[in-house]
Amino acid sequence: MDTYKNLFSKWDVKIAQVLLTEDDFSNWQRYSNVRHTMEKLIGFGVLPIVNENDTVSTAELESVSPGTRSVAFSDNDRLAALVMSGLEADALVLLSNVDGLLRRTSVHEGKGEEVVPVVAEITPELRALAAGPSGAGRGGMRTKLEAAEIAMNCGGAAVIANGSSPDTIRRLFAGDSVGTTFLPARRMRGKRRWIAYAADVRGRVVVDAGAHRAITRGKASLLASGIVRVENRFAPMDVVSIVDSEGREFARGIANCASEEAEKFSGKRSRQADGTGSAPVLVTRDNIVLLQKA
Repeated sequence: MDTYKNLFSKWDVKIAQVLLTEDDFSNWQRYSNVRHTMEKLIGFGVLPIVNENDTVSTAELESVSPGTRSVAFSDNDRLAALVMSGLEADALVLLSNVDGLLRRTSVHEGKGEEVVPVVAEITPELRALAAGPSGAGRGGMRTKLEAAEIAMNCGGAAVIANGSSPDTIRRLFAGDSVGTTFLPARRMRGKRRWIAYAADVRGRVVVDAGAHRAITRGKASLLASGIVRVENRFAPMDVVSIVDSEGREFARGIANCASEEAEKFSGKRSRQADGTGSAPVLVTRDNIVLLQKA
């Protein structure tokens, strides 16, 4: 931080250290507090220097198996995207040691690699271009691509460029073609954005075809009677993953009740649970975010 202070003091810019943990993004109130704090700092003319609080955060050290909790972030690429999302900023710039997202050239074009200049949609082919973690970090191009996708879905632009050149940022904001630019897609705001990208997903429910259709086409709430089974435990106000019968996640939402209560009223059990045959609403429509096109 002393190095940052000395560097920015040349331009009379004051800085502030902001250390964040997974819980700062997993909890809606704390997520809102982070935004308000950052906005105040910027309003005072102070530049926030953000990093993960490694003293207390151990999410990146834990082994997370498929189907269990998904951590909010475990690398600075995703952390940067979540900060950008929380502030509803216009752009995310990710600096790397390569010139951008690279693809191999064809035989006719000669051997080597070229930069993909513009991306309008993250396709499976583009994901295949992103290698795993780099030798010097945890993320590599794969996590930068995931971060860029968050920025796109939040209605902002993202750029992956080479930070080794001292004029990269200046050229970017001058409008030069530098690195790989990811164009804005849909814009998701407020709590819906938090549910989709920042929240810690603690539960997972499998729903039947009728519930899947009602949510994706009918814009309905999720009733407990539409649940086939509960695969992971959750408490009221936890964010749950909603998957179809084949295990594909298509939505997320905030649970109104605990997993035990949802299980009690799930499927055919709902009519046996009480005399009315009515089942509680597990996730109301306002708290559901679709993760794929219906």
